[in-house]
Amino acid sequence: MHIETEKNPNLPLIDGHAHLNELEELEEDLKEARRRGILAIIGVGMCLESNRRVLAIGEENPGFVFPAIGYHPWEIRKPEIRENLAFIEENVERCVAIGEVGLDYKAKVEKALQREVFQELVEVSVRYDKPLILHCRYSHQRVFSMISDMAVKKAVFHWYSGSLEILDQIVGAGYFISATPAAAYSREHQAAISKTPLERLLLETDSPVEYQGERSGPADVVRTLEAVAMIKGITKDQVAQITTRNARQLLELESNHWPTQAP
Repeated sequence: MHIETEKNPNLPLIDGHAHLNELEELEEDLKEARRRGILAIIGVGMCLESNRRVLAIGEENPGFVFPAIGYHPWEIRKPEIRENLAFIEENVERCVAIGEVGLDYKAKVEKALQREVFQELVEVSVRYDKPLILHCRYSHQRVFSMISDMAVKKAVFHWYSGSLEILDQIVGAGYFISATPAAAYSREHQAAISKTPLERLLLETDSPVEYQGERSGPADVVRTLEAVAMIKGITKDQVAQITTRNARQLLELESNHWPTQAP
């Protein structure tokens, strides 16, 4: 299929998931993202320390970095649970979402404990009407069942590579999935992106994750864009316009720094 070349090389993009606290050259990475025309970055937290850092980075970069704080299943430790959950509830209204949270059935943390913590986080999400940014390795069905049973209205299944049957349930419930640069080579990820309507898709980097041995930064959401355009057989401009609109609506993003023509 022929794909037209866009006139504007810097398309309006949003990196929906980046671990900014883990970037060794944060200022350079943010500068490069701005240079590439990235409108916004969602900085996600995983534990008390990273949540504090993400909030600080958001304050240092208003209208560009939007914080989300969470409690990743890898980080759950019994003596720290109450402090982590209390911090999230105390600061949730400073954030656009709760994340990264969820279940990981390959992690060494007891599954029952993961579910207990996740349930409390879902309750916070419902109480404050905040979207969930979900980690669900080998636990897609359980995560979907928990959030749908608890009447979560807004959620994104981060880097979705699960079954297409569960994907149908996710999309049918009005939830989103996100694409990463792995869309260039991961067959499972490609299959999910191919089947997901563009209106239910976000773009992200999960930086500083390495893809095929190359470290990523928020500017690499452009790589995600290119891969999704190829999978969908449509222009990069179409992908950019719709996925950016999706992110803005889902996360209620607004900024005085954006051009007036931003989606």
